[in-house]
Amino acid sequence: MKLFTDLQLGTITLKNRVVMAPMTRCRATGNLANDQVVEYYGDRADAGLIITEGTSPSPNGLGYARIPGIFSREQAASWKPVSAAVHAKGGKLFMQLMHAGRVGSVLNLPPGAELLAPSAVAMSGPMWTDSQGEQPCGMPREMTADDIKTAVAEYVQAARNAVEAGCDGVEVHAANGYLITQFLDPGSNRRSDQYGGSAAGRNRFAFEVTQAVVAAIGAERVGIRLSPDGLFNDMSGDYDGIADQYADLAQSLGALQLAYLHLVDHSAMGAPKPAAATVASICSRFRQAGGRNVILSGGYDRTRAEADLSDGAADLVAFGRPFIANPDLVQRMEKDAPLAQADQATFYTPGLAGYNDYPALVS
Repeated sequence: MKLFTDLQLGTITLKNRVVMAPMTRCRATGNLANDQVVEYYGDRADAGLIITEGTSPSPNGLGYARIPGIFSREQAASWKPVSAAVHAKGGKLFMQLMHAGRVGSVLNLPPGAELLAPSAVAMSGPMWTDSQGEQPCGMPREMTADDIKTAVAEYVQAARNAVEAGCDGVEVHAANGYLITQFLDPGSNRRSDQYGGSAAGRNRFAFEVTQAVVAAIGAERVGIRLSPDGLFNDMSGDYDGIADQYADLAQSLGALQLAYLHLVDHSAMGAPKPAAATVASICSRFRQAGGRNVILSGGYDRTRAEADLSDGAADLVAFGRPFIANPDLVQRMEKDAPLAQADQATFYTPGLAGYNDYPALVS
């Protein structure tokens, strides 16, 4: 099966085309990767590529409780054992850089940090805080031009910190309603300056962040994740012109010769399914401009993954929730063995339950 063949990704060789998708797990107490985190990723290093959970490049980006950061030297040091554990088993590791933007509560931020967004538009719904339980999401402050420059610089330093921590590269998180997606979406971006007002303006921040990260650590170490039509975190979904906007963005990103473009389809979780023509256009424009590989994710099983790899729709396929309950997912898929089911009630809770207590398959 092509799923279990190797692939050259930039300067590294992946032992298979199975990607562990980035998944928020909220176990990073103090915003540091701890021994639990080391064990969690090390146990799943049979994947050709692991993309870490969203890791904040800024104190302002820590919107959720117990998510990791990569903006301080202490945080970078805490990730070194994770990289070592993955590499010891022949796996490769990209860190996902995720600035939450307006998604969060100030109660989850360190002193002096604040919720920032392209516009002062709050996200609906509650946010869990360890100190006061569920609270409304806070009202973000609209970012100034200087704030935007600072945020770009934070992504750059975070990428350098990730490489220093032993990661093989980084994934710029421009999906799922977080800061970069907030710039892309007209519902959350109501600016009239060069970072808003048109599709090209809304694309600018995503491109500038990625371009700056590429300049800092090299295109072969950089991927990006997009979620066209996604509704998560109050995004607008299928707004007028979205297909052309994302295709244009993909073309400009491809010209940077990124290691990969990672497209996520949330329809398995109830969101609208992106039109096949939209996905094909995004991938085609990315590749034609010089982009190297495409990762597809969202509700995949072994059969569907093999089909999309065989017909060239994808170069790699990412699996999310199956990796939670199946640390040996690659081996199970190779044997076509049954998969354990994850307990959704423990996806984001602190402690070992639902994290490092799922057993491997007994032969």
